[in-house]
Amino acid sequence: MTDQPGTDSPAPPPRRQSYGDRRKQRLDELAAASVDETPGVSLLVSAWRRLRRNPVFLLGAGITTTFVVLAVISPWLAPWDPAANPLIDKVRPQSNPVPGPEAGHPLGADNRGRDLLSRLLIGSQQTLLVGVMATLFGLAGGVALGTLAGALGGWVDSVVMRIVDVMLSIPSLLLAFSIAALFARPNQWTLIVAIATIQVPIFARMLRGSMLAQRVSDHVLAARALGVKPGAIVFRHMLPNALGPVIVQTTLVLAVAIIDAAALSFLGLGNPDDRQPEWGQMLGNSQQFINSYPHLAIYPAACIIVVALGFTLMGESLREALDPKSRR
Repeated sequence: MTDQPGTDSPAPPPRRQSYGDRRKQRLDELAAASVDETPGVSLLVSAWRRLRRNPVFLLGAGITTTFVVLAVISPWLAPWDPAANPLIDKVRPQSNPVPGPEAGHPLGADNRGRDLLSRLLIGSQQTLLVGVMATLFGLAGGVALGTLAGALGGWVDSVVMRIVDVMLSIPSLLLAFSIAALFARPNQWTLIVAIATIQVPIFARMLRGSMLAQRVSDHVLAARALGVKPGAIVFRHMLPNALGPVIVQTTLVLAVAIIDAAALSFLGLGNPDDRQPEWGQMLGNSQQFINSYPHLAIYPAACIIVVALGFTLMGESLREALDPKSRR
């Protein structure tokens, strides 16, 4: 049967595209699409973008910043001289050994009539000084030992790490107590030396591990192939790239240093002159009044706990932000 004139014939079915045609069409679409030319960012910039949205880091940084600022301006912020005793006439050994809060003395006074708020503020400066100095000395010693062990290797590495292992095998507080007890007259510097000594193996072990990882990195192998001197390789290529984890660890160790300094002062191995207050020293002096007047111990203990918590939160957040394995 033939088609009638003027009638439309049915359209042929569309030809099915082959795999090659579909692949070519997809490549053309990808080639025509706009390419995102957003520049990359460094590790520090990327870490900061995560940190500024991290409430844990912001809380820790806020506590730490407040502590440092108060410690710096405490001589001008304290309403009274910490060694003066303006409420000594209200101290009654039998009936009222510790004056309570009153106008001009919001936290009251201690058993010698000295303003408690002023002593807490000035004590923050002494606590910060001991913690920072001990951490810096411990960092310097750990960097020296870790650089020797990681850069030289061989028998130097074995000797250094065996010394580090022996130091780490002794409980840190016991080792610090033993070192501080060697001094005939305890003072603020005995605390710094004792706490710095127990921090040296922590930094040394961490830096040694980072240095060993840098020894087999591509940029170090390239520097050796180009004939760069070993000293330049260590101090210009290996050490700067190995210090990142150590710097982050410093914030965590600083919190431990503050706690250890308070513990040694509590045991009587700190500065015996209570005219220069320190939180651990104030905590130790409050033992005889802990049952009747617990606030004398609660205030310095709370300050130690909050400050240590601030440094710990900030340090943990920094470690997670800079560690690729911990990124979420």
